[in-house]
Amino acid sequence: MWHALELYCYHFTRVSSAFFCLFSDFRSSKTMTGGENITNITDFILLGFSDFPQIIAGLFVVFLVIYILTLTWNLCLIVLIRMDSHLHMPMYFFLSNLSFIDICYVSSTAPKMLYDFFQAKPTITVVGCAIQYFVFSTMGMSESYLMTVMAYDRYAAICNPLLYSSIMTPSLCGWMMLGSYMAGLSASLSQVCAMFQLHFCGPNVIHHFFCDMPQLLVLSCSDTFFVRLLTAILTVIFGIINALVIMISYVYIVISIMKITSAKGRSKAFNTCASHLTAVTLFYTSGMFVYLSSSSGGSSSFDRFASVFYTVVIPMLNPLIYSLRNKDIKDALKRLQRKRGCRSNNRLRDLSC
Repeated sequence: MWHALELYCYHFTRVSSAFFCLFSDFRSSKTMTGGENITNITDFILLGFSDFPQIIAGLFVVFLVIYILTLTWNLCLIVLIRMDSHLHMPMYFFLSNLSFIDICYVSSTAPKMLYDFFQAKPTITVVGCAIQYFVFSTMGMSESYLMTVMAYDRYAAICNPLLYSSIMTPSLCGWMMLGSYMAGLSASLSQVCAMFQLHFCGPNVIHHFFCDMPQLLVLSCSDTFFVRLLTAILTVIFGIINALVIMISYVYIVISIMKITSAKGRSKAFNTCASHLTAVTLFYTSGMFVYLSSSSGGSSSFDRFASVFYTVVIPMLNPLIYSLRNKDIKDALKRLQRKRGCRSNNRLRDLSC
């Protein structure tokens, strides 16, 4: 596997070098002069929330609680779906994978952020920065793709209810899920390979609580044209195109719901999609706001707090959004409680005997 990874990065480097030459006339980013001795830095300083010393302890407690709740709720949802056979359906298969992605997604940034709260000079190595961004980007892009897959699942369930079981077969669900992970993995790997072609020789202070591409591009003292172009292409693919596919799916879903004659059936169909639509709206609007505001590479205090919502709060909210109004999840919890009650009663009987 590592040999394949090396080959991928090697060929990507060759392609990127050719791309640099091809577009040399259009470069407008910072470049290095040929006669300079370049001293590459080996680590970055993460500014984080160090400019709020008065409330640093309060922020630590709040973010720690959010992180613990995120792990707990998402793990509970995964275990519940795994244990209850009534939830072994495509919708909940995708939901359990969403919870897994959210756990990895929040864990790529939150532990380091919490650790840095009480460090006098929080640093991260260039390699550590690349690894953090790789995990963060992989999970974020995989989630974007998975949101589209879940929209298609809802489209198949509501627009083609009689053919749903034949459309959403276990093998198709597995391939779609694998496609989500591979899409995120390949896109992030491309970005990280491109990032390793950059040189960092000037200021090494990142005005953020984790390594994100806009901030890294600003610190680079080499040409960033190709990385910016690659980032723009991936944004179009994983952001705009996925969002358009989801919107088109929901146009057909709404049309199908309006054709349902019974109010009860219409309400049930709408509730099935409302949770996913809420999660999609939060995911894309918050992400779009954060990355548009930080596209110049700067990161104001407000941008950093907005990024917390995008990277930490949303993974905590997702299991609540999908569970609070979900009858299947509530019924599964009741069945689990009954099983635990029966086991407790059986133990008491055994002890009394």
